[in-house]
Amino acid sequence: MADAVVEFLLENLKQLLLYHVDLLSGVKDQVESLHRELSLMKAFLKDSREKRSEYEYVRELVSQITIVAYEAEDIIDTFVVNAAAQKARSTMKRVIYAFDHSSKLRNVAKEIQTIKVKVKEIYDKKLFGIESLHGREPFRRTTPQKKAPIVEEENVVGFNEEAKVVMDRLTKGSKELEIVSIVGMGGLGKTTLAKKVYTDPSIEYHFYNRAWIYVSQQYNRKEVFLGILDSLGLLSEKMYRMNDDRLAEELCGQLKSNRYLIVIDDVWTKEAWDDLKMAFPKTSYGSRILLTTRNTEVALHADPESPHHLQFLTDEKSWELLCKKVFRKGSCPSELEHLGWEIARRCYGLPLAIVVVSGLLVKREKTRDWWKKVADAVSSYVARDPKECMDILALSYKHLPDHLKVCFIYFGVFPEDFEIPVWKLLKLWVAEGLIQPLGQECLEYTAEEYLEDLVDRNLVLIAKKRANGRIKTCRIHDMLRDLCVKMGAEERFLEVIKSSAENHPLSLIPSYHRRLCVHSQFLDFVSSKPYRPHVRSFMCFALEEVDLPREHTSFIQEAFRLVRVVDLRCISFSRFPNEIVQLVHLRYIAISGNFKVLPASISNLWNLQTLIVGTKSRELDIKVDIWKMSQFRHLYTSSLSCLCGPPAQTRKDNEDPFVRRNIQTISTVSPSCCTKNILARAPGLRKLGIRGKLVTLVTANGGSVMFDNLAKLDHLETLKLLNDTFPLHPSQCQIPSLPQWYKFPPNLKKLTLSDTFLDWQQISTLGMLPNLEVLKLKDYAFKGTHWEPLDGGFRLLRVLHIGRTDLVYWNASSHHFPRLQRVLLRHCEKLVGIPPSLGEVSSLQNVELYWPLPSAAASARVIQTQKLNNQLVQGIVNNSFKLFIYPPDL
Repeated sequence: MADAVVEFLLENLKQLLLYHVDLLSGVKDQVESLHRELSLMKAFLKDSREKRSEYEYVRELVSQITIVAYEAEDIIDTFVVNAAAQKARSTMKRVIYAFDHSSKLRNVAKEIQTIKVKVKEIYDKKLFGIESLHGREPFRRTTPQKKAPIVEEENVVGFNEEAKVVMDRLTKGSKELEIVSIVGMGGLGKTTLAKKVYTDPSIEYHFYNRAWIYVSQQYNRKEVFLGILDSLGLLSEKMYRMNDDRLAEELCGQLKSNRYLIVIDDVWTKEAWDDLKMAFPKTSYGSRILLTTRNTEVALHADPESPHHLQFLTDEKSWELLCKKVFRKGSCPSELEHLGWEIARRCYGLPLAIVVVSGLLVKREKTRDWWKKVADAVSSYVARDPKECMDILALSYKHLPDHLKVCFIYFGVFPEDFEIPVWKLLKLWVAEGLIQPLGQECLEYTAEEYLEDLVDRNLVLIAKKRANGRIKTCRIHDMLRDLCVKMGAEERFLEVIKSSAENHPLSLIPSYHRRLCVHSQFLDFVSSKPYRPHVRSFMCFALEEVDLPREHTSFIQEAFRLVRVVDLRCISFSRFPNEIVQLVHLRYIAISGNFKVLPASISNLWNLQTLIVGTKSRELDIKVDIWKMSQFRHLYTSSLSCLCGPPAQTRKDNEDPFVRRNIQTISTVSPSCCTKNILARAPGLRKLGIRGKLVTLVTANGGSVMFDNLAKLDHLETLKLLNDTFPLHPSQCQIPSLPQWYKFPPNLKKLTLSDTFLDWQQISTLGMLPNLEVLKLKDYAFKGTHWEPLDGGFRLLRVLHIGRTDLVYWNASSHHFPRLQRVLLRHCEKLVGIPPSLGEVSSLQNVELYWPLPSAAASARVIQTQKLNNQLVQGIVNNSFKLFIYPPDL
C-alpha cells in the first residue's frame, strides 16, 4: 500500500508544480525538495518489495513511509486549500487575513522540513540488510496489450449429482408451493450450485417465470421486490413510486396465476425470510423458491422439510477443479502433479479456497519451487480448520502486483452483495488516482484492464456482461469483501460505517482513514457533526433515498475540507450545496436533488474529472464552464441539460486554448448544444447523449446542419438520440428523415433512438453504418407496418432491441443480420412474427419477447426448434440458444 500512497503523492506534487505553482508561493522550493526525497523513498520501496514478508524490521520501515507520505499529503493539501481561499479573497480581505496566511505558510515550511528529516532518516536505514537496485535494470510496468473480452465456460466441478437432486426437488413432487434450501458454509459453492440449476435448459423450460435476487445481512425489502420484478421483465416506472408493501402485493398478483421459480441467494436470518415470503403466492401450479443460506436454522424455518446440505468436494473433485482452473483444457505436467494434488487436498474440499489458490498458480510461472511455496502456505493456513479461508484470501492479495492491490482493496467501499456498475467503478478508480498514466493509453481503458485482471485471478465476479462481451456489472464474494475491509482498515485506506448504534458519538471517533463509506444511518452520521480532516473520499450507500434537511446541506465542506471524491447519489439535497466549490481538490462529484441550475462557480474546481447530477427538474441549466477545467472527463445529467460553449475566438497561431481532449462523456444535453463551437472542442468524446427536439439537430439553419458536427467525432462510440418535445407529443415534432450514413460518427458502435417516429425505410441508413454493433430502437423510434431490410446492411450488428411500434410485418433473411446474437422485442403488440430465417444465423443466441402476439411467440418457438435441430446435427450437446417469452402462455 505504501507504494501506491507514495506514487500518488508524487503525481500530485508533479501536477501542482507544473500547473498550479502560483499556489505554492513561499514553499515551492520545499515542495520540490520533498518531491526529490519521496522519489528516493519510491526507489527504496521497490528495493524492499521482496523483503517485506520476511523481515519485521522492513515492514516497520514501510509502515513509517506510509505515515510520512500521508502526513506530507495532509500538509500540502491543506496549504493548497488555504492558498486557494486566500487567492479568491478581495484585496481588502487579503490584507485582513494576511497575518493568518503568512503564519500558516511558515508552519507548512517547518512541517515539510520535519518530514524531509524523517524521509532522509528512513532512506539512510535502507542500507541495513537491503540491497540497493543501483546498477540493476529498474522495474518498469509496461503497457498491457489490449485483449478481447474473455468469454469462459464455467468450470463447475463436483455438482452434477447435487444439481440432479435439487432439480428433482424443483420439478417433481407436490403441486403446492415449496421452498427448497441449499445450506452450507461460506465459499462452499451454494450460489454456484444454484446458478447451475437455474440456468439448466430443463429448468428454463419447466419454469417460464424465473427470477434471481441477492439478499445479504443488510438488505432493502423494496429493492428486493423491485429486483425480482425487473428479473421477470415486469418492472414499470410507477413501481418505483410504490412502497414495499404495495410492491409485495403487485408481485404476488403477477405470480399467482403462473408457475414460477424464484432464487433468493444468501439469506442470513429467519426474519429476512418472514419479511419477504408474503410476496410469493401459495398456488397449485408447482412453483418453487430456491433459497441459499449459511444457517440451517433459516432453512428449517422457511420449510421444515430437510434442506439440501451442500457437501465438501472430494479430493478427486478438488484436484479436477484445480486442474480446470489452472490449465483450462490442458493437463498438468507430471512434475507438478504431486504438488498439485497436495494443494488441492489441503483446501479441504472448499471450492472458494481452490478457486483463489488457482488464481495464484495461474498468474506465475509453473515451477516446482513456486508450487511448493503455495502448497506450504495452504497447509499452514487451512490444515487446522477449513473455515480459515481468510488467510488464503490474504495470501492471494499479497501476491497481487502493487497496482492491483489498491484496486482490489477498493471493493471494500461497496456494501455486501452490491452489484457494482463498471462504468462507475472505473471512473472512481481514475479519480482516486489508482490508475497511473501509461503513455497515451486512456486511463479508463487501463482501469478496465485492471478489472479484467482481477476477474482472471478469481477475485472479482462478473454479474452481467454487455452485448460486446465487456463487463457491465461486477460483484465480490462476501469473504473477499471482508478481506478488503480488513486490509483497508489496517492500512488506513478505508473505514466503513454500517450503524451509529455504538455508545459513543460517531463524530468523536478518532480516525485517520482516507476513505469513509456510510452504508446506513446516514442522517444520524450527519447529525453527529462529523469532522474528518484526513478523509479524501466520502461515499454513501444508503438502503433508501434519503432527504437531507436544509440545515445539513453544508456539512461536506465543514467535515471534509480535503476531500477528492464525493458520491452521494442516494442523498437528495434540498438545494445545491454551493459550499462544495471551496473543496478545490474535488475530482469526482455525484449528487442528487431538485436542481435547476449548476452554478458557474463549479468551474473553479480545477481538479474535477467527473460530474454526475441527478435532478427531479425537467431541465438543467449548466453554467459550469468545463472548457476552463483542464482535467474534466465526464458529465452525466438525468435531465435535458443546456451546456455553455467556450469563446469562439482562437489564438492567432491557430492553437485553440479551449480544446479539451480529456472529455469523454457528455450526456444528456439539448440539441442546441451540438454546435461546432462545442463539439470541435471535445475531439476525444466517446459517449454523447442528446435529448430534446431533435428536428433542430437535423434541420438546416443558415445553410448548415448541426448534425454534421457529429461526423468529426472520430472517437465517438455511443450515441443516444432522445426526441423529447414536451409539451408537444413527439409525433407532432418528428424527424423528417435521418442524415446520410456518412454524416454519422465514423466509429459509432452503439446507437439508441427514442420517439423519433421515423419511417422504416429510413432504417437502411443505419444499416450502412460500418461499425454499428448495438441498435436500440426504443418506443416509437420507427413507424409503419412493414420493414424489409436491404441487402448489405448491418454487417456487424450483434444486438437489436425494438420497443413499442406499429410494425406488423418484418421480412428479413439470415444474410441481412449475419452476426446477430440477441433480439429483444418489447411491446411490439402488432408484429405478427419474427423472420423464421433468423434461425439460420449461426451466431444468434438469445431472443426475448415481452407481450407479443401469439403468432409472434409461435414464430420464436419455430426458431428455437430450428436452432436445436441444427445443434443436434452438429453434435452440440449444450443448448446455447435461449428463448424468453412473457407472458409464457402465449
